[in-house]
Amino acid sequence: MVITVIGLGFVGLTSSLGFAHYGHTVYGVESSPDRLNEIRNGKVPFLEPGLPEALKEHLGRNFYPVPADGLPEAIGKSEAIYFCVGTPSGRNGKADLTFLKNAYRQVIGAISGQQPRVLVTKSTVPPGTLEQQIRPLTETAGAGKNILLANNPEFLREGHCWDDFIHADRIVIGTDSETAEKILARLYALCPAPIHFVTPSTAEFIKYLSNSLLAAMISFANETAGIGAAVGNIQIAEAFRILHEDRRWKQDAMKHYVYPGCGFGGYCLPKDIAALAARGKEAGCETPLLDQVIRVNQQMPRFHAKRILDEVRRSGGECTIGILGLSFKPGSDDVRDTPAAKVIRLLQDSGEPLRILAFDPAANAEFARVYPELKIEYASSAEEVVRKADILAILTAWEEFKQLNHKTNKTIFDCRYCLTEGGRSGSRI
Repeated sequence: MVITVIGLGFVGLTSSLGFAHYGHTVYGVESSPDRLNEIRNGKVPFLEPGLPEALKEHLGRNFYPVPADGLPEAIGKSEAIYFCVGTPSGRNGKADLTFLKNAYRQVIGAISGQQPRVLVTKSTVPPGTLEQQIRPLTETAGAGKNILLANNPEFLREGHCWDDFIHADRIVIGTDSETAEKILARLYALCPAPIHFVTPSTAEFIKYLSNSLLAAMISFANETAGIGAAVGNIQIAEAFRILHEDRRWKQDAMKHYVYPGCGFGGYCLPKDIAALAARGKEAGCETPLLDQVIRVNQQMPRFHAKRILDEVRRSGGECTIGILGLSFKPGSDDVRDTPAAKVIRLLQDSGEPLRILAFDPAANAEFARVYPELKIEYASSAEEVVRKADILAILTAWEEFKQLNHKTNKTIFDCRYCLTEGGRSGSRI
């Protein structure tokens, strides 16, 4: 098959190369000249294991990155057009569908002839979006054109995108069109995962259901860990590790969500749970649990910043705080909505005489680019931070940080509860 993918971010580039891996010809449309040039030169513009090798294999062979003005030609050759554009948080947490709607208008305007084409939303959108927001666009601007609609949500974890696409646990396709079902079934013919055909709103809902559950579990872990800290003499990390030994935990991956830390960040969970709560209110339904999950997550950076500042004040003087980890999760250089930025901002706004020295194995440069207002110094290694800082705080659970307590006597705030047992005589908080 020939398909077009609009937007070459995490989801779009992974999907493009994944479909190319299945043997299809893929045109990837990217509006950013800088990102397009990077990809055309064989460079993946973000850290994502597996993608560089896939790009090297398929670039120019059956994956063709094209600029926005190449959209009409790409569409003319394609049976399916995938939309992988941003749907960021807007006012009151509602999903901002501006980019998505504009992309649909451009595609609809470029379609000609009566060949059936499936327009597939892969961007995360609130339940009811296809029926209430997208279909009216096709019924007006696309009148007389053989346009079919579908929703195909992604379940990709940053840092594991390639593996999650190639070894998907399930494929969800929301459409009311039998023709669209047949076309998309062919698209996924080589994928061994089960395919679930549901209504469009069901597919949209499943994505939010998944992310909201993960967000709720993270907040549950953080709130209960806070109770443990308040009560005192509770081995919080050990308690959660023992909790995970319950035989009902069949999938190891779920352990990462029911585990305390600094809160959830990144691109998906914060905006998606806010959007689902906003959609519920819009539909006349109260969302007390989702609202509380959001509030608990917003409290976590303050909780950890306060603990660090209490130690700063006890030390009685200027000190250097060593921040270990800037990305929102290990294995990624993504710093969007990362808890590290929130903790650092709270520390700097406290008025205490402190200096901040930070290191992340992958995200130093990206953090400096996204948060230029945070006046921090960047180290070239974790060892440099340990050597120069007075107080250490682990804000991302990178593997190389997990035995730092065996290498120093300095006070370490283990905000991710990731340090191994034992260590030297320094405080581990």
